[in-house]
Amino acid sequence: MTAEHVDFSGDSVLLHELPLRSALRSPAAPALSLADRQLSYGELAQQVQALASGLRALDLRRGERVAIYLEKRFETVIASFGAPAAGGVFVPLNPLLKPEQVGFILRDCEVRVLITSPERFALLRETLPGCPGLRHVVLTEAPNAGAADGTGLPLHRFADLLDAPAQAGHRVIDSDMAAILYTSGSTGRPKGVVLSHRNMVAGAKSVASYLENRPQDSLLAALPLSFDAGFSQLTTAFHVGARVVLLNYLLPRDVLKAMERERITGLTAVPPLYIQLSQLEWPAAIDQQLRYFANTGGRMPRETLQLLRQRVPSAKPFLMYGLTEAFRSTYLPPDQVDLRPDSIGKAIPNAEILVLREDGSECAAEEPGELVHRGALVGLGYWNDAEKTAERYKPLPVGAGAREAGLQLPEFAVFSGDTVRRDAEGYLYFIGRRDEMMKTSGYRVSPTEVEEVLYATQLVGECVAFGVDHAALGQAIQVIATPPAGSQALDLAALQAECKKRMPAYMVPAGIEVQAGPLPRNPNGKIDRKLLSTAWVEKNL
Repeated sequence: MTAEHVDFSGDSVLLHELPLRSALRSPAAPALSLADRQLSYGELAQQVQALASGLRALDLRRGERVAIYLEKRFETVIASFGAPAAGGVFVPLNPLLKPEQVGFILRDCEVRVLITSPERFALLRETLPGCPGLRHVVLTEAPNAGAADGTGLPLHRFADLLDAPAQAGHRVIDSDMAAILYTSGSTGRPKGVVLSHRNMVAGAKSVASYLENRPQDSLLAALPLSFDAGFSQLTTAFHVGARVVLLNYLLPRDVLKAMERERITGLTAVPPLYIQLSQLEWPAAIDQQLRYFANTGGRMPRETLQLLRQRVPSAKPFLMYGLTEAFRSTYLPPDQVDLRPDSIGKAIPNAEILVLREDGSECAAEEPGELVHRGALVGLGYWNDAEKTAERYKPLPVGAGAREAGLQLPEFAVFSGDTVRRDAEGYLYFIGRRDEMMKTSGYRVSPTEVEEVLYATQLVGECVAFGVDHAALGQAIQVIATPPAGSQALDLAALQAECKKRMPAYMVPAGIEVQAGPLPRNPNGKIDRKLLSTAWVEKNL
């Protein structure tokens, strides 16, 4: 597959065109960095096209799935763009997933080709025979390439696929599938969110526009590439020809070291990581290079935001909100952060965010309602799950947004399940997830509302709030918290006193349990509220 098989007459419309177009503009510019290794855009484009030919040589058919079970490395990125270039669909698997979880996903979307490392393949030996759709395993290093190795599956070397004779990929248009991103599954079996080329390219262009990404940028890929916000670091960078630094970190301090060493200009992370980073001393050199830091995956505590702004006063803060089902939804511009630090902002370019009542009508200012996302970023539903797709992807009712009665074909939007409110100036505020809201003493309370107050006391390191059944209250508010950074103990009496001072009586936690930190995360790096609440209930039955 060579460049002449791709239409470069206009802007990118297909996912794999993002790095290929940047390669035509600046082939020598750095695209990827990992430790002391670097890959230019020209090299990346060549290997993406070569892998596409290699996958076609394995008889990958249009729309068939290619799973990638690797940590962040060059092969992970090459495969993520090479599979769509061949006309297939890439399925990124979080490297933290266990064999049983990997097997579920391989079976759920009938993966045809698995790309992994010899070490990870060894962990999957007992799992793969139970995946009937799987036809080929590609190993990053494979001394015994071609051998079935006990699984009944042919093994191939990644390097050999890159040496396959060039051939064109299947015909693909922008509404075709490009990826299936599986949610963390903290509330049950993971769901496969299907995204089209249009979804991912429109998202890249939109995010890059308001972050003002440019070729001179160096973006740190600290989040998992299986997470929509993590993969977005690649798409936004490749759209403008910037560099992405791949980082597999063990400790938060490793993130700061990488930011200083690689002269990072843009960082996107989730609140739990920012909470940890805010409690560390930052090298002064970071502030000289960092243009912005962006938050996603939940509301950042105000106290954490203030600490970060003290660490890097020159960097612009972007507070964002997104749904895997629609890739990205809102952002708060930096010039609004001081005015409304609790807001998730307004719709990103080329998206519309509605706040609707249960009957489908639009809410008035300050009236809580469900956040509904419409536009080019709305995904194609959940793979092979009609029931859950019908819960989240629904036709827009007449009168919502630009929906006129004369339109005969339905337009599907994502009904997020998140409760928000919109102020008189159009800025949105997150209240909570419907399935996480606590009903106590007749009041509906968001766990993030409780956590925000706890962080503001500066008496906790990390915390999570959840509701537990209570005969008199309906639900009682329970909190699990860790001691603040640098301390071995949490002053429980002082924390309880601050709660009573800062919260209305119905919001004061009925119990606070102290644990050593850090609190457990789900595969996307968010504090696992479901795991903690379930364990607490089982322990206290």
